Amino acid sequence: MEREAKKESFRKYLESSGVLDALTKVLVALYEENDKPSSALEFVQQKLGGPSISDYEKLQAEKSDLQMKYDELLEVHRETCRQLEELRSLKVSTNKDFADGDKQKDGL
Repeated sequence: MEREAKKESFRKYLESSGVLDALTKVLVALYEENDKPSSALEFVQQKLGGPSISDYEKLQAEKSDLQMKYDELLEVHRETCRQLEELRSLKVSTNKDFADGDKQKDGL
């Protein structure tokens, strides 16, 4: 008895959220297709707004390319930061050397 109540509750949930209507429309569209698609699953996914398999593969390839570019740029950024730190420490030591030289002149 409880199982039937759960099923009915779930059915009402699907109906009230529009899932049953959306699935029915997609299945009717598939049924009415004169030339049935080679992949019924891809047809359903496209009709429900999801990417096709080829779109998904293109997005995966684009993501991979972008990840490689990101990694390259991150490495360039790290190297630039390292060089900047070297220049800063060089500037500090050069300024210190100049200050020490001025102190020696004043002492003469």
